[in-house]
Amino acid sequence: MDRGDRREDIFVDDVDRQDLLKTLAEACQKTDWQVHADCLMRNHFHLVVETPNGNLVDRLLGEHGILQDSAAGRQQFERQMEARRLAETHEEEFKPLRRGWCLGGEEFRQAMLALMDGKLGENHAGQLQRETAEQRASRIIAEELAGRDWTEADLARRRRSDPGKLAIAARLRSETTLPVKWIAARVQIGTTKGAKSLLHHLAYGQAQHKSARMNKADAQLEFQSTV
Repeated sequence: MDRGDRREDIFVDDVDRQDLLKTLAEACQKTDWQVHADCLMRNHFHLVVETPNGNLVDRLLGEHGILQDSAAGRQQFERQMEARRLAETHEEEFKPLRRGWCLGGEEFRQAMLALMDGKLGENHAGQLQRETAEQRASRIIAEELAGRDWTEADLARRRRSDPGKLAIAARLRSETTLPVKWIAARVQIGTTKGAKSLLHHLAYGQAQHKSARMNKADAQLEFQSTV
């Protein structure tokens, strides 16, 4: 689907619609695209297009004088689009988009973030990555509280070094990309520096315990082999 800026009309009359279809037909001849359906409305249009040769990006880049779909070519396309945006809009008008937006209520937004959990790449916005990580953290905390028959009040009531709170913090540290500062504040285990120290001692103790168990198992196997 493609829509006019600010929902403005993109077709004045049927001549405009015929021009679009003619241009689309020319593109299909050059690229072997297959148009299965189209719907031309007053201020937008819908197309169902199949690209057997996987050359949709090549065609788009070619329209802007970029001969090859490569990392350099896509960077050049990005620069051209940014230059075009700057020429057509004021920076102040674009700031709300840079901060991020969502069409829908908070419940819908949280549902979408949950669906994106674990599916973000390095090119996704940092704010989106952070929000998705927080969504995962909320799920982990809910699971841990339910497993311990705790409530949010227990996080505030129990001491900073409570084993249960440290276990929750350690899981958040290992299963999310959130910083220690965020985890410390959310689980209420003190300052960032103090939380790092607590988590370090917890990890060290767990490693020592694991090493002791492995040594005990090795000793048992050695004893059995000599019997």
